[in-house]
Amino acid sequence: MTARRVAVVTDSTADLPPQLVKAKGITVVPLTLHFEGRSLLDGVDIRPSEFYRKLPNVTTHPTTSQPAPGRFAETYGRLLTDYDEVVSIHISEKLSGTYASALQGAEMADAKRVHVIDSHLVSMSLGLLTLAATEMALQGADAESVAQQVGAMREQVQTYFSVATLEFLRRGGRIGRASALLGSVLQVKPVLCIRDGVVTPLERVRTFDRALNRVVELAREVDRGKGLCVIVGHADAEADAERVARELEPVAETLMIQPLGPVVGTHAGPGVVGVGCYPADILGLNIKLAASAQKPA
Repeated sequence: MTARRVAVVTDSTADLPPQLVKAKGITVVPLTLHFEGRSLLDGVDIRPSEFYRKLPNVTTHPTTSQPAPGRFAETYGRLLTDYDEVVSIHISEKLSGTYASALQGAEMADAKRVHVIDSHLVSMSLGLLTLAATEMALQGADAESVAQQVGAMREQVQTYFSVATLEFLRRGGRIGRASALLGSVLQVKPVLCIRDGVVTPLERVRTFDRALNRVVELAREVDRGKGLCVIVGHADAEADAERVARELEPVAETLMIQPLGPVVGTHAGPGVVGVGCYPADILGLNIKLAASAQKPA
């Protein structure tokens, strides 16, 4: 058997289920969570369930940091012994220093054989783009072709979400254009999206329930007649996520529910529910994972 030509790498903010990462042969480079006086590798040393259980009681707000360039260089070097090329897809440069770190790592390893891409996205949507890249590589595309297709596709991957509170986005410095919503006298719930790689407000509604309805409606509008590839993400809000997934199931070519990992959860806060989606006619993934199958052991 010949070695697969292109290896696909992402970072832990893609929040992909571990068993899917393993099945698809994706390499995940973890960010670091600084939590309760310890430095923990995201999704490796701490799982979402443990993080959300402990978060309400912490005295100091957790912080996060991107992987060191050396960690990327070591990862790329290892992969290049088995693969011809690497495509490495990462969280929006405007939300994290991870992309810059990956670029430095590529220079240290072999810049000609490692293609580093700023997804302009995060979490569910980064996960979808990574899965799409894996599918392209499996179909035999070389790294340059994968990089070009991913670059064209990233603008068509939509992210819609609502937060229980804007406080975590504010604390973590990731609030972006949604800062305009801070200090609102009205008890309103924001419907947010990722635009140009940053958190951007779309509208305000009176209740979280209505915000979730709008997230579903906005996701359905992305469908061009051939269905949607969808990942529903949540931060300790599984019942809400399951409701959103149920409502999107009739139009979903691909559908997963996944918990947001500790690094994304640090900045989004508990209670977040969101959707990453793109029109399935671009590239179907044919993945359906039940929520119950994704609970950590």
